[in-house]
Amino acid sequence: MIPWSVLDSAALPDGSGELRLKRRGGEFSIMLGANELMNSRLSGSEEALARLACERLAGRARPRMLIGGLGMGFTLRAALAGLPPDAELEVAELIPAVAAWARGPMAAVFAGSLDDPRLRLIIADVAAVIATGKGRYDAILLDVDNGPEGLTVAGNDRLYGPAGLQAAKAGLRQGGILAVWSSGPDHGFTRRLRQAGFAAETITARARRGGGGARHVIWLARRP
Repeated sequence: MIPWSVLDSAALPDGSGELRLKRRGGEFSIMLGANELMNSRLSGSEEALARLACERLAGRARPRMLIGGLGMGFTLRAALAGLPPDAELEVAELIPAVAAWARGPMAAVFAGSLDDPRLRLIIADVAAVIATGKGRYDAILLDVDNGPEGLTVAGNDRLYGPAGLQAAKAGLRQGGILAVWSSGPDHGFTRRLRQAGFAAETITARARRGGGGARHVIWLARRP
């Protein structure tokens, strides 16, 4: 078996850990300590996050979407495939090295998606981007952690608490969608979404494209 090689590493902004980009043949992995945050062979649920959100935006003129977390671009590419030509898409990525990896070692994985004219890539905390965009978005998609808790950066906890959910709701237009990816269920988060005034549903998606692999969870929460 081909061994893994470490291509690069990047310290987290709060100093709590280090991301490592690894490659084995044509396969890529991003690790945080012993946790694999993403793998280039497991794109199904991240693609579902965007696809489900796009389905709920069907018929909207000039939809505007914000994605929190660039990762390996699975959600980005699925969003570009599902959005109309007049859409606007912003991706907020906290860690500059992740964006550099997308144009460097993982350029083939991203397949030119970063050059789509509908896209604006922002190196910033997605919470800060949300806070400056009152009523700006038709959809906000969050895939910045392994679920509604701050695994990657502890400060991400504020995205998923009552204040963060109210900020997301304020950033959405009427009928807008907040979509959140998670590696597993969290009934407390479902309850917080509903307490924040969202009409929330949960959908199970498989890790592998076409089915198979772990069962992940996607929350789709509509602002009334």
